[in-house]
Amino acid sequence: MRNNTLVIITGPTASGKTSLAIKLAKLFGGEIISADSRAIYKDINIASAKPTIKEQEGVMHWGFDLVEPGERFTAADFKEYAYSKIDDILDRGKIPFLVGGTGLYIDAVLYDYDFGGEVDDNFRKDLNQRTVEDLRKYIFENEIEMPENNKNKRYLIRSIEKSISKKGKSCKKHNKYNNIVVGITTNREELREKIFKRNEHFFISGIIEEYKKVEQKYGPNSEAMTANAYPLIRKFLNGELDEKELIDKMSVQDWRLAKRQITFMKRNKDIVWLDLKDAEQFIISKIKKCIKKL
Repeated sequence: MRNNTLVIITGPTASGKTSLAIKLAKLFGGEIISADSRAIYKDINIASAKPTIKEQEGVMHWGFDLVEPGERFTAADFKEYAYSKIDDILDRGKIPFLVGGTGLYIDAVLYDYDFGGEVDDNFRKDLNQRTVEDLRKYIFENEIEMPENNKNKRYLIRSIEKSISKKGKSCKKHNKYNNIVVGITTNREELREKIFKRNEHFFISGIIEEYKKVEQKYGPNSEAMTANAYPLIRKFLNGELDEKELIDKMSVQDWRLAKRQITFMKRNKDIVWLDLKDAEQFIISKIKKCIKKL
């Protein structure tokens, strides 16, 4: 009898969910599927907070480097990709860990969202005629996940299109797996400090050099250059920001992302919210119970 356990670990950026998942995957012989809409892009590594090969500690990771920046990859695409990986991991007798902070990706897999076809051309035309402020208001009023780059019109429209093409969200039809769903909760000041320390580490680790390579490969005006901290790094290279100002502004940007992620995720009543220590013990206990039933 196949073990059908799926462990889902979510939470805001820098909350420690990836390190926890790696620890548990090593303990139970698991593999990790990233549920991060930033990590799907090739070449954007430090800026999307992908764990390095060393940080992965020998645990197989999926969901990184799936498409080039600007290439279309929807939540529907992610759901199908994730299901194929989950089944493959389970078929090999291992436990899949779905880990990330993109709420729509998590929900799409957990509730087996039924995605419709392409968005109506007239509706897309209407969206393109709206201002950035109008689009942000629409997203807020319709409880759609706000994109990380919420000043970029393309990102705002893409988030709306992903949501509009989704059917039956309210039905909460769960997937076919035995889901263990945990959200990592962190003290606000502690999370802010983690975000700041991580951005200091990113600076030391070569995020400036990464920016230059991505700019050279895709061009200064490509969609790749709107990713995450890159617009701020451009200002740094242009002399508009010093190192401290850059790290401070990157941290403010990430803190705002964390707050949006928490707001979106808190609507999901199936998530059990725990701190890292309690989450670890909770998941271990749940996995052991699932294994005993086999």
